[in-house]
Amino acid sequence: MKRLLAFLALVLVAALPAARPAAAQQRIGYIDAQAVLTRLPEYTGVQQQMERQQQEWQADLTRRQQALDASFREYQTRELLYTSDERTRRREEIARAEADLERRRAEYFGPEGQLFSQQQALMRPIQERLLAAVERVAAQENYDYVFDKSGGVLMLFSRPQHDLSERVLRELGVAPREGGN
Repeated sequence: MKRLLAFLALVLVAALPAARPAAAQQRIGYIDAQAVLTRLPEYTGVQQQMERQQQEWQADLTRRQQALDASFREYQTRELLYTSDERTRRREEIARAEADLERRRAEYFGPEGQLFSQQQALMRPIQERLLAAVERVAAQENYDYVFDKSGGVLMLFSRPQHDLSERVLRELGVAPREGGN
């Protein structure tokens, strides 16, 4: 048993130097996708379009909330004047208006709402263009891996010479910044 472990240890020690050059040959780069996107004119246009749409929907919800609040205040001030049936009818109207407001809010801003769907539809072509540019730069410069440092990847250290953001921007037709790669 000891001989087998010693033999395996010897084989492992002998194999380590051979494994190092293969690992050293892999090239890894990164981009800051958010920084690249913010420099694309079409991304800025999409962002502005989405902000306008969001403001319109928010204004609609605000108007509906104000009308609901006014209806509720009117009900409270006249509650004693209403008959029992009228009170019930008015409370049901207010409850329907509240439900409609919440349904509309979810329709506009919910996880599967119109804002999310529009954003996905408008951003997809830009994201696909960015991905294609990253793939071209990586292929041209022989990078094996390209990470996005603006996403969920935590980069504790990175050398600036491996930042491909400016090269990707050039590939997308955007002028590089002063001192860019």
